[in-house]
Amino acid sequence: MPLVFVNPDRCIGCRQCEIACAVEHSVSKDMAAAFLEQPVPRARVHVEPGPVLDTAYPSRCRHCDPAPCLQVCPTGAISRDDELGVVLVDEARCIGCAMCAVVCPFSVLTFHPVAGGPGPDVPVAVKCDGCVDRLRRGEVPACAEVCKVDALVFGELNDVVAAGRLRQAGAVLAAAAMTKTPVPVRDPLVAWRSWGAELVTVEHAAQGRVP
Repeated sequence: MPLVFVNPDRCIGCRQCEIACAVEHSVSKDMAAAFLEQPVPRARVHVEPGPVLDTAYPSRCRHCDPAPCLQVCPTGAISRDDELGVVLVDEARCIGCAMCAVVCPFSVLTFHPVAGGPGPDVPVAVKCDGCVDRLRRGEVPACAEVCKVDALVFGELNDVVAAGRLRQAGAVLAAAAMTKTPVPVRDPLVAWRSWGAELVTVEHAAQGRVP
């Protein structure tokens, strides 16, 4: 099934995915009005600094299967949509115990009050839901749709891998085309020619002939 995959080497840290995600999870779905809402809509994808200076990484829920967060949730607030392959949080049932955050291997859960939560001042677990409403309408998740450098790509695993291989092959060929091949100073076959000449000399000597 199609999911959002991350190409960390392409992320430029523009954070457009965070803005699109927050707007998608707002009540108004409008950028101008979303950030005036209370509580403020929160992004489910987080652009983190990369391991090297001037690099970034868009971190998001991997929707693990099995999902540790789902297994430890004491209230059953976390569930899986098997048809779409996404792990969802029912904010109305979340008690903010943070057990899910403790076991998450990717540290993608945050805690904030949300519009569908138990109260305007009650923080609950907030994580990527894969833009489940958009998926049900046959649309691309907001973060992947807005990303202009393909750091976030929506599709089937095999298709994404194949596209990545083509991109890497193209980069290698482009680099090779820009690199001048040095002209050898001497004949690269000189050793083979010498060896051939020696073989002829030995053969003539064996036959008693003078070359």
